[in-house]
Amino acid sequence: MNEVAINNAPANNAIELKNIRRTYTNSEQPLTVLKGVNLTIAAGEMVAIIGASGSGKSTLMNIMGCLDVPDSGDYFIGGQNAAQLSADELARVRREHIGFIFQRYHLMTDSSALDNVEIPAIYANSKRGERRMRAAQLLAKLGLEGREHHKPGQLSGGQQQRVSIARALINGGEVILADEPTGALDSQSGQEVLQILTELNQRGHTVVIVTHDMNVARHAQRIIELRDGEIIADSGSKIEHATSLVAPPRSEQGYWQSLVDRTRESLQMALKSMNAHRLRTALTMTGIIFGIAAVVTVVALGEGAKQRTLESIKGLGTNVVNIYPGSDFFDDSSQNIRSLVPADVDALAKQSFVDSVTPEVSTSQQVRFLSKSANASIEGVGLQYFRVQGIKFVDGSNFSDDTHARQEAVIDENTRKAMFEHVIGSPLGQTIFVGSVPVKVIGVVSSSNSNYSPNQLRVWLPYTTVMYRMSGQQSLSSINIRLKDDAPNAAAVKAITQLLTQRHGVKDFMLFNRDQYRKSIEHTSMTLSLLILMVASIALVIGSLGVMNIMLVSVTERTHEIGVRMAVGARRSDIMQQFMIEAVLVCLIGGVLGVALSLAVGPLLSGLAGGELTAIYSWQAAAIAFFCSTLIGMIFGYLPARKAARMDPVVSLASE
Repeated sequence: MNEVAINNAPANNAIELKNIRRTYTNSEQPLTVLKGVNLTIAAGEMVAIIGASGSGKSTLMNIMGCLDVPDSGDYFIGGQNAAQLSADELARVRREHIGFIFQRYHLMTDSSALDNVEIPAIYANSKRGERRMRAAQLLAKLGLEGREHHKPGQLSGGQQQRVSIARALINGGEVILADEPTGALDSQSGQEVLQILTELNQRGHTVVIVTHDMNVARHAQRIIELRDGEIIADSGSKIEHATSLVAPPRSEQGYWQSLVDRTRESLQMALKSMNAHRLRTALTMTGIIFGIAAVVTVVALGEGAKQRTLESIKGLGTNVVNIYPGSDFFDDSSQNIRSLVPADVDALAKQSFVDSVTPEVSTSQQVRFLSKSANASIEGVGLQYFRVQGIKFVDGSNFSDDTHARQEAVIDENTRKAMFEHVIGSPLGQTIFVGSVPVKVIGVVSSSNSNYSPNQLRVWLPYTTVMYRMSGQQSLSSINIRLKDDAPNAAAVKAITQLLTQRHGVKDFMLFNRDQYRKSIEHTSMTLSLLILMVASIALVIGSLGVMNIMLVSVTERTHEIGVRMAVGARRSDIMQQFMIEAVLVCLIGGVLGVALSLAVGPLLSGLAGGELTAIYSWQAAAIAFFCSTLIGMIFGYLPARKAARMDPVVSLASE
């Protein structure tokens, strides 16, 4: 807090005003309420300020209480020139030196008497145990023992005013400013309150009563009369030796514990406000709930679609590398090049990144069985061919050997249907003719994994059978390699190229990497997911605007509460924190419910889609949802919270 820079007030003066002027603008016409007021109130005095309505007495009290700021002049409170203090420093003066007693009590209706009394001590960083004990003691001394946990609505007017007095004393209350303290009370309760104020003055408190009732003013030792913003009468100070006021024992807690306490208070008030306006809060959360649910569900469905797509295309051999003879795919002479040999297959099979490898010799022959015949694609392959291509057996088994030109064949389902449609039982063991070579059918594979035309007939033989018994060629048509799942594709392709170039002495082959299929599909899937995510985010933005709107409404509705909190010493940061916490809390609860809704909707959508859609959730998606909820609360709660923190305490108090 800044120390006094000019004209330090005497140490025995509680309040000293020098040439205080205050002017308001009403309908663009200036209205001077205080006209150069000079006033000194000694520590320990009991002063009554009287005057008709509009005389300026309430404005004078607000300035003495550091709620309002004069246009000019100096005013010393507790030895400090308050005219030179910032808003938060004025709040500190109110916390440490001043206690307010209002005509309408200004209690928090949703808080107990004990909690109301405790509020200024929370802002003063008092330890939780000490402040609660002192609040209970003050209430007991004021005759409210046993009613500490009653809310204001459960107390009489006189009892509520006693709670207000206890609140004014919780931090010491060197100066007690009472604004029409008996105005809303019956005569008996009013007399009791005046008796309490007299006793407080006798204990050393400086008491200033603002009233229009001369009967109330006569309880004071000194009466000051205002008219049209000027002091027209002052009975003068009658105090000779003020009783020294003993400050209550109070030890401040550390910064972090103080922050926790103020945050707890803000959290409790946020929950009470949300509970008091349940329907409005629920409607506000609806936008956040559906926005978060939409985002999380889209992310989960997008991941499910991606994994399903990858699983589907995995059967097509996305980690398969095909090697063909020739230097270029567009070279017409490549079909006459015979550079790939079985020894290349053996060399490639020894590489650490290779999962499986197969040679391939392709030709086309007529297939006959009994009276039926058809043209078919004949492929001579190795034992690992079906693993490389991801082709599943539906009946029978693989070749027993691929190096001794065994007369065995594996057919696909299209061939079985075409050749054995009218044969009862399995085609296994049946002999078919491939060209002029008889072979025995030992297996049937699915046609769904075929990269060829769905109506094409396919027959697989050991590659040695095709080379030695059918085509007579010594070279291979291609070599197909399946890489291990954890093998880096680009590095593997580079190693294959180096190995074959070294073996052949020249690059007389070309590679086709099917990984580009996967990359293309992944890119397309990601693009579609981002597009849908952007659409879903619109719902989240709309919900966020709802949060800002409802928080602005909340600030307007709770203007009076904000004024009361400022009057008892709340900093601007305390007010801002309270409304920020409420906005974040609404969004976080909405985020939790949104994630829960998404978890419920995901399986439902999968069921409606017949299992074609699968939602895959992850903790990352939930974390992102909570982060988005918090960020939304902070961003869209900031402007309402800032508006609340910058309110004028006097205007806020008058809004009741």
